[in-house]
Amino acid sequence: MLSTKVLAPSKQLARSLASLGGVRSKHTVPDLPYDYSELEPVISAKIMQLHHDKHHATYVANLNVAEEKLAEAQAKNDVAAQVALQGALRFNGGGHVNHSIFWQNLIGEKNGGGQLHDGALKTAIEQQFGSLQTLSANVNGKTAGIMGSGWGWLTLNNATGKLDVITTANQDMPSSVGHVPLLGIDAWEHAYYLDYNNVKVDYFKNIWRVINWKDVAKRYDDAVAAYSASKN
Repeated sequence: MLSTKVLAPSKQLARSLASLGGVRSKHTVPDLPYDYSELEPVISAKIMQLHHDKHHATYVANLNVAEEKLAEAQAKNDVAAQVALQGALRFNGGGHVNHSIFWQNLIGEKNGGGQLHDGALKTAIEQQFGSLQTLSANVNGKTAGIMGSGWGWLTLNNATGKLDVITTANQDMPSSVGHVPLLGIDAWEHAYYLDYNNVKVDYFKNIWRVINWKDVAKRYDDAVAAYSASKN
């Protein structure tokens, strides 16, 4: 007998979507917390507008359609249709969650972008990687090695409670492999091509100038607290 557990979004995806507005409600594209030009010259206003208003919006629209079709299939007990929808739910749900994190992970240089201040996250980075420069080189190296499209991530590994650097393919989420996303680098061409053409290594190098470390540090603190609570 086919398990019904595969006939709905995964627990990780469901939890992530719920934090953005609930699986059964209509998902919407979150407003950017800054103007399109906030990240210039690292990322142009044109890319930000297209990326947010077109690409992210497409993931959201397709996710809403997939969830409507899933509800219909569940009501009809149509197992084949439910199974067929899993790819669309994973891809578009991941695209929505990943991009929602990405926008918050960024901020203009004039507003503190690229500045990692003293605190628990900085201490953890220095203890595990030696320095922020070593960490960024680690992330950039792994992200540049992605074959095709995907994401580079700084995460908290739920198995160890330590920082980790991973990549995910396409729109897969770190939570699908037991990691809490702290910082995501979008390695899809639409994130950089209009500004950097095929020289994506320059995009990876420059994006560290607009990282919102205050947001990343908050995610780290929350993830560590959740990890500690799970061990008690």
